[in-house]
Amino acid sequence: MVDRVRAAQTTPSKPRTSGASARLRPERGVSQRAAAERPQGRAVRTKEQVSGRGAADEDLFAAWNRLAHYSIGRFTAGVSPAALMLAYGDWWSHLMISPGKQAQLVYKAWRKTNRFAAYLPRAVQSGRCPPCVEPLAHDKRFRDGPWQEWPFNVIQQSFLLTQQWWHNATTGIEGVSKHHENVVNFTIRQIQDMFSPANFLATNPKVLRRTLERGGQNLVDGACNFWADIARLASDQPPQPVEQFAPGQAVAITPGKVVFRNRLIELIQYSPATAKVQAEPVLIVPAWIMKYYILDLSPHNSLVRWLVEQGYSVFMVSWKNPSREDRDLTLEDYRRLGVLEALTAVNAIVPERKVHAVGYCLGGTLLSIAAAAMARTGDDRLVSVTLFAALTDFEEAGELELFIDDSQVHFLEDLMWQQGYLEARQMKSVFQLLQSNDLIWSRVVQEYLMGERAPAFDLMAWSTDGTRMPFRMHSEYLRHLYLANQLAEAQYRVDGYPVALSDIELPLFVVGTRKDHIAPWRSVYKVHLLAGGEVTFVLTSGGHNAGVVSEPGHSRRVYQIAAKQADAAYVDPNTWFAEVPERAGSWWPEWCAWLAERSSGKVRPPVLGAPERGYPPLEDAPGQYVLQR
Repeated sequence: MVDRVRAAQTTPSKPRTSGASARLRPERGVSQRAAAERPQGRAVRTKEQVSGRGAADEDLFAAWNRLAHYSIGRFTAGVSPAALMLAYGDWWSHLMISPGKQAQLVYKAWRKTNRFAAYLPRAVQSGRCPPCVEPLAHDKRFRDGPWQEWPFNVIQQSFLLTQQWWHNATTGIEGVSKHHENVVNFTIRQIQDMFSPANFLATNPKVLRRTLERGGQNLVDGACNFWADIARLASDQPPQPVEQFAPGQAVAITPGKVVFRNRLIELIQYSPATAKVQAEPVLIVPAWIMKYYILDLSPHNSLVRWLVEQGYSVFMVSWKNPSREDRDLTLEDYRRLGVLEALTAVNAIVPERKVHAVGYCLGGTLLSIAAAAMARTGDDRLVSVTLFAALTDFEEAGELELFIDDSQVHFLEDLMWQQGYLEARQMKSVFQLLQSNDLIWSRVVQEYLMGERAPAFDLMAWSTDGTRMPFRMHSEYLRHLYLANQLAEAQYRVDGYPVALSDIELPLFVVGTRKDHIAPWRSVYKVHLLAGGEVTFVLTSGGHNAGVVSEPGHSRRVYQIAAKQADAAYVDPNTWFAEVPERAGSWWPEWCAWLAERSSGKVRPPVLGAPERGYPPLEDAPGQYVLQR
């Protein structure tokens, strides 16, 4: 398929090997052709819409729709009610015409009732008898000793049995689309988690014990915490005081200079920490959904500081926090003004040297697009590409897909149309729902019922420092990459021509994390099927953030690493996971050694900036953009 597209191009391109990126895939959400031909952004109108009175009428009706969707979205955190109704309608209508499934659910309810009835007298008499149902492996709510004692053992067991039955009721119904099944199962699970016995004073033994010990003072402290959080929310402040971790004061303090600034980025060049450095510099492209200093937290866990101390010249992109005036920035603007202009600046400051390019999350996806486009045109300024928890194939993007279908994206576009952007808290609420027990309900119990504030730390402070997403860019990202999966299908266009990841013949170092809910590691692993060169894959413990911020000396960290040569046979992720040995410690030294093997030796460090080439140092790091709220 890709070869036929290439044959139709009028400009020459490099020969490319056939690979998995050329395979056809089932359509997802919208057809590939429809997604490719869809106008970018909702502002584009047809010829009939821009003529005469009809145009004014169409604009009026469309504006009415957008205003309604915007008003609704403000109360639903950007979740489309229509998308939920479609999912529940699909599930309920198929359940109603499936008498076998209905009978199965009745039978399961009868069995669970009998199991609970047999368990109840033993639980009352012995208190710590074996449970009739075990919680899922990741469910830590009922593991403490008091939950195994009467009457709390009975309470949590009845809850788990009910939860198990609802899982049966929302899955395995023939005819329901997999996406709708996942949406229904997820939302039912969120409702159940909201009413978990762990979340209430009368049914949580730890809270009851604390209340008796402190004479109810914990509830008074919890109420104070609650109203303080409400006040901070009303004043658009982080939900917990984290001012001690302000960028430039406690975090993002690795010495350096801002050496370039445009309307979208600041480029930071960090001061060398060694007498000599590797000749090839490192350019890091972080995600623009959050601030860059996830990679430059406190001195002890700053990846940037550690890399500088290992003898590398490091450059970091710091994205602007877009406002309403930036609504029409496109994904192409992020590639051109972000990756390419940063790379041009690095080339000017460190001339005649190729660059180790690094991308994190969305930044990694954007870097993959840029690298593929560079490979197509013969631009050889990169020596390697590193991707941290970055998707290049969105076919199976994990639970985040629950919030991305054509109905949901349409609703989000109307919400962003009115604002000009997607607010940071709207995106954050989605991420919190993916791990609601850890990020929402455990905090409610700890801070409002136990009356204890969890101590603030740098990574938590960073997580409250979100950024906005421009309307047009985010719409393009969701439609072209998530819905149509154009990058993996070699249909995503740059400068009018499709780019193919198989054109990237540079060595790749790719990091996936085991507990990642945003970029599931098996989806990250699919880069093996897409890239045209050697791939070194690392799977590390932790999640999307903690798995990347995994400094040497951090306790209980493990990782697996293996390299696949360009002509080697493909190994599926489950086999890879079973066969690759686990190693203790941080993966950072492995990456540093990998970069060193692909560098040409050490030289004197470059000066900060290049005034004679138009890149004078502008100010000290961390610059201005990272401070924007």
